[in-house]
Amino acid sequence: MARRLLSIWFPRLASDTSLRRRPVPGPFALTLRRGNADHLHCLTPEAEVRGLSRGMALADARAICPELATRPADLAREAAALASLRRWAGRYAPMVASDGPDGLIADITGVAHLFGGEEELRADLHARLDRAGLTAASAIADSRGAAHALARHGGGILAEGALSEGVGRLPVSALRIDHATAEALARVGLTRIADLTALPRAPLARRFGPGLVLRLDQILGHQPEPVAAAPDPPHFGVRMTLPEPIGLQADVMAGLGRLLERLCRTLALHQRGARRLRLELRRVDRGVAHVEIGLARPLRDPDRIAALFVKGVQEIDAGFGIDALRLSAPVTEPLAPEQIGGGGAAVRGEDALADLVSRLGNRIGFDRVLRLLPADSRIPERSFLIAPAAYSAPAPEPPRRGPARPITLFPPEPVSAVSGHPPARFRWRRMEFATLRAIGPERIAPEWWLDDPAWRTGLRDYWRIETKQGPRLWLFHTPLAPGWQVQGEFA
Repeated sequence: MARRLLSIWFPRLASDTSLRRRPVPGPFALTLRRGNADHLHCLTPEAEVRGLSRGMALADARAICPELATRPADLAREAAALASLRRWAGRYAPMVASDGPDGLIADITGVAHLFGGEEELRADLHARLDRAGLTAASAIADSRGAAHALARHGGGILAEGALSEGVGRLPVSALRIDHATAEALARVGLTRIADLTALPRAPLARRFGPGLVLRLDQILGHQPEPVAAAPDPPHFGVRMTLPEPIGLQADVMAGLGRLLERLCRTLALHQRGARRLRLELRRVDRGVAHVEIGLARPLRDPDRIAALFVKGVQEIDAGFGIDALRLSAPVTEPLAPEQIGGGGAAVRGEDALADLVSRLGNRIGFDRVLRLLPADSRIPERSFLIAPAAYSAPAPEPPRRGPARPITLFPPEPVSAVSGHPPARFRWRRMEFATLRAIGPERIAPEWWLDDPAWRTGLRDYWRIETKQGPRLWLFHTPLAPGWQVQGEFA
């Protein structure tokens, strides 16, 4: 049985899927930013009739067609639409794979008779896509390269054993070669695939590279190309249906414990850890209650995860009883296998800190649990960064260099009644202070490459002042703007 491949091309996949959600009358295009300008990414036939083309700058397109309606392109949504079409195309073939960002390739060997033949299969395919509002072209041939080329140059069905005659009329650009190679072939008069088939392979490879010969052999069926779809991502979800309704918290936690063991085994099999888990409890009255938790770091330990569900399960209204439970991990991250049972104090401390961040994050929000990270700057207020603890890794404390820094840092506050340099006596926050010892000065210059209004007055001379009243303060003096200010307090 000869191998038969079906190629499906969606020339306007992005614009078709966008218009399905929000139709727009008249010419329409999706734009994509490249460099410092927006360019047309995908456009409708009405826009093409006005003289617009893919890749044109948006400014030029608006000059030609002022009534053009545009939206920003969403490449992630476009990829998701193609993935959905790949799953849908499984009705026509057991093996379907993506063929570029806007096409599919399906192995229909021994399948066409189930639809009444290849013509009927293509007719059914296009009828369904037309009803869905998707523009498509398709072709069937003995090789993947030939089906790909025909789908993008008119479509149709190529009879078995007629590859050379069927693709010979096509331009050399249909070989899936780069634009520079196609132009080089055109300059020597080789414009069609038929012009290449009769030439010896060795001179072609020496002059135009081995890639051209490979593509030529692939389109003629001499070099096979597999059709292998990428595996679907694993689904991390388990469920349990109960023979009798339950309502006690202990019973729900017992069921959750069983689900967690199964889910964590699946996570360990794929070397993943959960970052967010969702528990769905179906009541007898068909109502559904949800408990969702987040984790400060990837985790697949059932006991530690179950402890975070306790508060949410306590607040659930069981009604007349719960007869089904479903647990899923919608957000996961890679987590390598770890040694269990022999962790030291450092490992236990890290686990305890992660559990604390998880508990606090589920109560007040993970964006509100913060940690300080060191930053490479001499400016006091820029020497650290504040980041959410759940989404950042702790950084080691940099080696201490230079004078000590205060334990408390705040915006500069002016002092008054200053006598001496450094001040022997001064007034701050309605309190009088007398200097016992002064250490300094430490001169810090502003970072000229950053425009900070607080440092526009120029460099500062910092002093560490120990007072007779007890506080140890960090004062600075600005030579260009006379006056003393307090910015921190030592322990």
